[in-house]
Amino acid sequence: MVFTSYIFVFYFLTLVLAGYYALPARSTWRNAWLLLTSYVFYGWWNPWFVPLMFFVTAVNYVCGRLIARPGASARQRWWSVAAAIVLSLGLLCFFKYWVFLQTNWNHVLGWFGADGVRVWQVVLPIGISFYIFHALSYVVDVYRGTAPVSRSFPDFACYIALFPQSIAGPIIRYNTVAHDLQERTHTSRRFASGVALFILGFAKKVLLANPIGAVADAAFGAQSLDAPAAWFGGVAYALQIYFDFCGYSDMAVGLGRMFGFEFMKNFDAPYHAESITDFWRRWHISLSTFLRDYLYIPLGGNRLGGGRTYANLAIVMLLGGLWHGANWTFIVWGAYHGTLLMAERWAGRKPAYQRLPRALRIAATFLLVLGSWVWFRAESLPAALAYFRAMLGGGSPTETTALLAAQLYAPGKLALMAVAALLLCSPRQAHDWSESLTWPKALVLAPTFAVALMAMFSQAANPFLYFQF
Repeated sequence: MVFTSYIFVFYFLTLVLAGYYALPARSTWRNAWLLLTSYVFYGWWNPWFVPLMFFVTAVNYVCGRLIARPGASARQRWWSVAAAIVLSLGLLCFFKYWVFLQTNWNHVLGWFGADGVRVWQVVLPIGISFYIFHALSYVVDVYRGTAPVSRSFPDFACYIALFPQSIAGPIIRYNTVAHDLQERTHTSRRFASGVALFILGFAKKVLLANPIGAVADAAFGAQSLDAPAAWFGGVAYALQIYFDFCGYSDMAVGLGRMFGFEFMKNFDAPYHAESITDFWRRWHISLSTFLRDYLYIPLGGNRLGGGRTYANLAIVMLLGGLWHGANWTFIVWGAYHGTLLMAERWAGRKPAYQRLPRALRIAATFLLVLGSWVWFRAESLPAALAYFRAMLGGGSPTETTALLAAQLYAPGKLALMAVAALLLCSPRQAHDWSESLTWPKALVLAPTFAVALMAMFSQAANPFLYFQF
């Protein structure tokens, strides 16, 4: 079940809201209702993965209680947090990387003329990367003393499974919602801002990301492209992934507000970034801050000298790339960003770049990010290299058929690209704009929602790009 489906909008969300506000205004009852309905939401795709989420929840809850147990020795606390990390990451690695490791092991065996092993196929549970990171941040924060231990298993299970953020984030830390799980405030103004933010995210996804995504799919699926078509397809994918993921995050934050929770902002005009470092302060903020606080800083951050700082940046971005998917393209994508971050840190004391006009710095950063999206979108390393060759003029224009040209340059899609580009130029983001909304202002968005709903019913494809990361 996805947010931009008639089942979610007309049935699931309506019933969940009705049941939630019909219950007594006590967090115990309402959290139980949210937990039950969140398991229904998560299990809609495959019910067999609900027990896996429950197991991860139980392990990390028990380990958290053991860490915070009065009288627990430092050794016992260390073993408890280590057990939670090993079990959780072990499950993530098995489901996400087992097939990848087997396939690459067979390639190695083939180089030596040996027979390969049988590849056991493993289905990747939806959203596993996100809810395992939720659980890990909890036990680590309890161990560090920066988050309170949860005394209620249903409340903790609600935190892990909460349907607005369980599938594709943002990555929410327990210490930011611990108070809300115990006692939260519901106001009509906050609910209105949540509705408005949901509508804006819904429109980003349905009216912009989906049709622009068709352009990107046509370009990356073509056998050969000329340079203009390759660049056009690359820009289309940059717009698609932003409006898709940012739209989902807006909807998640909006849904959270409807139920009294406040989730962190996950995007802050990332294509306004003036450097790659600035880009990662603005793009997928919940992931970049997670990697900073739970990996980069524990590795030593920038406190142990220049060489160690560069190594830490490389490790963090390589693992960040691998987190996105079990494919060499994601590893190269992470290495690409890691190299750029290291280069920026090395050149940080040289003021020449900072003297460039801001517009030029933004344009240069966008071009570098655009190159990274080719690695991210391509099916394989050879496909990515072929796409880069096309961007540099090494494609075959004669093979760019009239059908492909019609898909890429249709007037309606060109108009959508223009609208999307204009929206990206706005300095104020939907998340910030929605916070001050009241019901009269929120209702102004009703026609936008109606148009998006009609578009949703007419679209053949409606995926979320981050659902199986």
